Amino acid sequence: MRRNPSSWSARQIQAMHWLQRSTLKSARAWRLKMALREVYARATAHNSIEQAASDLRAWLSWARRCRLEPFKKLAATLKERFDAVVRGMVDHRSNAFVEAMNGLLQQAKRAARGFRTSQNFIAIAYLRMSKLKHLPASPFAPAMPQ
Repeated sequence: MRRNPSSWSARQIQAMHWLQRSTLKSARAWRLKMALREVYARATAHNSIEQAASDLRAWLSWARRCRLEPFKKLAATLKERFDAVVRGMVDHRSNAFVEAMNGLLQQAKRAARGFRTSQNFIAIAYLRMSKLKHLPASPFAPAMPQ
């Protein structure tokens, strides 16, 4: 269910057809997820704020009535930030940059594990994430042959 339907095997397609005909909560959740994915795809394809807002309102209405608490919570969050979400869908915005920065920060956190204070962690995070080009040579590096 997590993979894109276009990359499913025949066995996965058959299992999904069975699941779609069932009354399981996971089947309803999958339908809601795919509908939201379709809303996003249409918004980016048509590049129309009115179309995106209309589609998102319809999805929010469905999600609020679905009796699945995680989707109700998601619908409440999206409704709270409705205008920003619609603009983000139309403008093709994503949080990829933030996720990349978070990955770099997690690497710095692992590297700073041996340091004694949080100040050292902050220093290594700034050093790793600043992408400096002209750093001084390490005093521990072997001497360069001349």
